[in-house]
Parts: sequence; C-alpha cells; structure tokens
Amino acid sequence: MRVGVIGGGIGGLCLAQGLRKAGLDVAVYERDRTPESRLQGFRLNIEPIGGTALHACLPPALWAVLVATAGDSGRGIGFLDEQMRSMILVGRDGEAPLDPLDPATGEHAVSRVTLRRLLLAGVQDVVHFGKEFTSFTRGPDGTVSAHFADGTSADADVLVAADGANSRAWAQLHPEAGQIELPAVAVGGKLYLDEETLGWLPDTLLSGKNIFWPRRDFLFTAVFRRRENPESVVDRLGPELRALGLDPGRLLTESTDRDYVMWAYIAHRDSMPADFSRLPPEDAHATLAGRTKRWHPALHRLITSSYPDDLFQTAFTAARPLSLGPATNVTGLGDAVHHMPPVGGLGGNTALRDAQHLCAALTAVHSGQRELSDALTEYEQEMVKHGFATVRESVRNTEGAITRNRVVRTAARTFFRTCGAIPPLGRAVFAA
Repeated sequence: MRVGVIGGGIGGLCLAQGLRKAGLDVAVYERDRTPESRLQGFRLNIEPIGGTALHACLPPALWAVLVATAGDSGRGIGFLDEQMRSMILVGRDGEAPLDPLDPATGEHAVSRVTLRRLLLAGVQDVVHFGKEFTSFTRGPDGTVSAHFADGTSADADVLVAADGANSRAWAQLHPEAGQIELPAVAVGGKLYLDEETLGWLPDTLLSGKNIFWPRRDFLFTAVFRRRENPESVVDRLGPELRALGLDPGRLLTESTDRDYVMWAYIAHRDSMPADFSRLPPEDAHATLAGRTKRWHPALHRLITSSYPDDLFQTAFTAARPLSLGPATNVTGLGDAVHHMPPVGGLGGNTALRDAQHLCAALTAVHSGQRELSDALTEYEQEMVKHGFATVRESVRNTEGAITRNRVVRTAARTFFRTCGAIPPLGRAVFAA
C-alpha cells in the first residue's frame, strides 16, 4: 500500500516516521523548497498525548535524542495577576520529578529546529521538497493522483492531507469545510537568557508556565532551556544514531537555538489599534509597552526588552465543525482538518495524536487485519470527535482570555484566588 502525505509539518512527518517504522511505502510532498526553509519560530510544548505519539512513531534512538535535546517546561502552571501576585499554583506541590523518558507523563519544550531535523532523520529519501499541491484526481482503479504546481504528479493508494490550515487537499475533499474568525489578536516574543537577563528575571518566570490574568488582556509565559548540551548528546547517543545511518554532528550541533523565556500577549481585536496584527513589529512592540506600563516591572521589562525582530503577530481563526460520512482513500490530520487558536498549545499535540492513530489504522490495513474503508472511517470519526472537542476548548480559552466584561474578569480572578486559598477545592477543580 502506497501512502502519499501532502505536507511535511510535524503531523505529516510523524506519520511518515511511523509508517516507515511499520514497513509501509510512504512519500511526503512539501511545498517548502528545502528542509531549512522554516527553522525559525517558537518552541513547541509537547504534552503527554504528543509525546506518546512521537514515542510510538519514532525509532527509539530518535526518541531518546528528542528528550535529551528538549527543555524541561517546569512542573505545573501558575495563575497570577499583572502585579505577579499568585492566585493559584497548579501542580507545583513538590512531588518527585517526572521521568522525562516516560511518554505518558513527561512534557518537553522542543526546539522546532531540532524537532524538524529529528522528524526528517531517516526518511529524507521519501520527503520531496518544492512540491506545491494543487489538486487530486482518482483513476478507474481508485488510485489517487496528487498534482503539483510544477506540472508533475504522484500516485498513491491513500492520500493524506497534512498541509495545515487552508489545506487544498482537505478543501477539495470537503468543500463544506470552513473556518471562523475570532475577535482576538496576539503577539509572541522571546527574551533570550544570558548573564544579564538571568540577573533580573524573577524565579516565577524561570520555573515553568504561567498565566497572567490582568484586568484586561492576557499574558502567557514559559521558559525554554535545554536539558542537555547538543555536544554531550552526540557523545552519549552518537553510536545509536550512527547505527541508524545518521550523522550525529549534523543532526544536532548545527541546530542552534538559544534558551529563552517565551511570552504571548493576547487581546480583543477591538481594543487594539486598527489592523494591529499587520502593524510593523516596532509599532506593535510600542503598543504593548504602553499597555503594560502599570504592570509589575519585571513583566513590563520582559516585553520591552525582547527584540522587535523576534515578534510574531497573528489574528486567530478556528475550523468550523464538520460531520463526516464513510471515508474514502483520501483523509486528513491535524490543522488541515481542525485547526485552532494556539491558546493552550493544543494544536501541535493534537496533530501528533492524529498521526499516531492514522498510522495504526493504515498498519492494520497493511497487515490484512482491517479493510481500508472501515479502518479510515473509524479513524476519521474518532479524529473529528477529539479534534473538534479540542477546537472548542481552545476557542473557550481564547474567549476567556480576551473578554472585556469586567464582571466576568473579576469573577475569574476571585475564583482562582478562592481555589488557591482552599487547596482541596483547587486540587478538585484543576484535576478535573
């Protein structure tokens, strides 16, 4: 069975790794011209659902390298106000540290640079760059032909849309699919960790993830520091990587990504300057400096000391819920089907989960345990159910972050403080 994957993002490459590991014939078609086309960006927090998927699909040596080169995202999460007064700390109760190698419990702050290199490792021969997908057709025997902007085409028995939001492949398969625009805008930034910044950054900002719930707007912070230096990883795991035919030095030591505190500022679109998401970075930076000047000095300095060139501005959209009937031999995963706002960091992890489940379905077909239509129909029904539940959660998180209703915001702050003051209540609420 030949599987064609449209899109070489983390979901598509995770699927390719899993299918290659299971012995299936897979090819990935990516519109980027080179593997280095998108090595910038923020680190990705891998939650247990994403870690479980990567552990299942990657060779053991690559999983070990991923864990070693990732950062420890810190235990739990803090809810604070804009003056850095703690309302409740969730999961920071001093228990023994979790085993990062355990995919069911570990969390990993993964460099996108290193993650993409790891996901490409060992499958480079089946990833075709410079392939901009335009459409697909089906032959009389059911074979799917993917067509590309350069005039070429490729045949497959199963075609997977993994080309992100605004997927052409998924839109052709499901013209009724669409998206909604949310009244939210966001700016993400980085403050690099060095001797100077470590001298004034408070421990709160260096200990893990934090949600700041001011009287207007919203701020999220997370620290990203590698567990292990890439050179020491090469020394420790080099033999295993070479056994896979990989060059440890090229795989790791060329992946330079400095440690930093990441922050994301989210606001209601109507409370910001017109076309805020399209402002030049220096203007957006100045706007946030003004809106945070009465916040705690460390939070204000975190934002104002970040380089404007590192800012990432965006407006938010979410996929419109979709009902699916029986599956065909064209399917999808991740943002191509159920893209969501990044509040909560759920999108990438959900794409990895989809990749793991689709890999299991196709492997069962390949081994003769399942019929293709039944396996893909079951996969799609579960994928859509879970995916759009996650979309709804992300949208609710976004709506809560940007609400301008003072009563709602005050009630939320009071609720968090009450949960923090009554530990059994806080544990019960946040465990659920």
